[in-house]
Amino acid sequence: MTASRGIVIGGGAFAGLALALALRQGLGREVPVIVADPAFATRPSRDPRATAIVAACRRLFEALEVWPQVAESAQPIVDMVVTDSQLEDVTRPVFLTFAGPVVPGEPFAHMVENRHLIDALMQRAEAEGIDLRATAVTSYDTRPEAIAVTLGDGSVIDAALLVAADGARSKLRERAGIPTYGWDYDQSGIVVTVGHEREHNGCAEEHFLPAGPFAILPLTGKRSSLVWTESRADAARIAALPEREFHQELERRFGLRLGELKALDQPRAFPLGYFVARDFIAPRLALVGDAAHVIHPIAGQGLNLGLKDVAALAECVVDAARLGVDFGQFNVLERYQRWRRFDTMAMGVATNSLNLLFSNQSQLLRSVRDIGLGLVDRLPPLKELFIRQAAGLTGEVPRLLKGEAL
Repeated sequence: MTASRGIVIGGGAFAGLALALALRQGLGREVPVIVADPAFATRPSRDPRATAIVAACRRLFEALEVWPQVAESAQPIVDMVVTDSQLEDVTRPVFLTFAGPVVPGEPFAHMVENRHLIDALMQRAEAEGIDLRATAVTSYDTRPEAIAVTLGDGSVIDAALLVAADGARSKLRERAGIPTYGWDYDQSGIVVTVGHEREHNGCAEEHFLPAGPFAILPLTGKRSSLVWTESRADAARIAALPEREFHQELERRFGLRLGELKALDQPRAFPLGYFVARDFIAPRLALVGDAAHVIHPIAGQGLNLGLKDVAALAECVVDAARLGVDFGQFNVLERYQRWRRFDTMAMGVATNSLNLLFSNQSQLLRSVRDIGLGLVDRLPPLKELFIRQAAGLTGEVPRLLKGEAL
């Protein structure tokens, strides 16, 4: 085994673990794959949040043999309803609906609880013999032929490639001197799981309110995950309310269509922002997931954007390795950067524009956007294009996102 042929991934959340599995599948066991993350010391996961996994990313998890472990606890989204109203409005007129599969038998998305998915990824990584280390990447030294990666436990790994999957506040991106551009929104997302009396029937709802979108995302059983956008000050106030007062605020926005409501966990508020790294690569370093980009959750595409990074980077690395090329060299990483930059920028522009268009009090803008939503709803070809775009099935799609093994 040649140590310099190994790959070190700093960060072991969804993107880091999925990438490790994709690389193991494509490169085999002769290429060492090490994932370093202090969070590995606390298992199983206790993350109470849930995530929408679009059809293309579900195919990725199927190709990596992870999906069967979470399929029973995953809730298909079979219908999507979009409304636009003021908070005090008695009724919320529906302007746009999405229903039906992207292909027969395949919903455009599933809701998966984070803890189930992380645990399934960890179990699969261990079964594949991936080296999981409960420590952080603390430093690295790049040479023309390799990169020496130092971990928090003092060990040094001579690798061909280092991948930064260490989140929005990436220390590895910072150490590489890669700047970011973007801004903070004066908004936070309140995340909470609620129980309700009636069945949701797999229907997701997005209510566009003046403060921002209020998304109701179905979970298994009579439960839903909420992503509730407010100004930062209001979000902090609402999340800290006693149970009874919080329930009143919740009911004003959720409505009574699903009957009596009950918060099933502690609501938490997360500040929202938008940023993109100016470069996704540096010498023998690649950024994936939140280390490369953070977008507004208005379209539910944040994690899926990171999984698209995973699929593209894994394909570039595996293709190079099969040609006998050093997969950590610049032209291999540049192919990855070119592949992902346009899609990332387009999604960032789209989510930022949607947030500006919908998160305001303007009656004129409300009229314009409602006409636009109504037109989309009445044009099946355009609606189908929107569904396929949301499902991650347009453009140059990496093999893993088609469900094809590397």
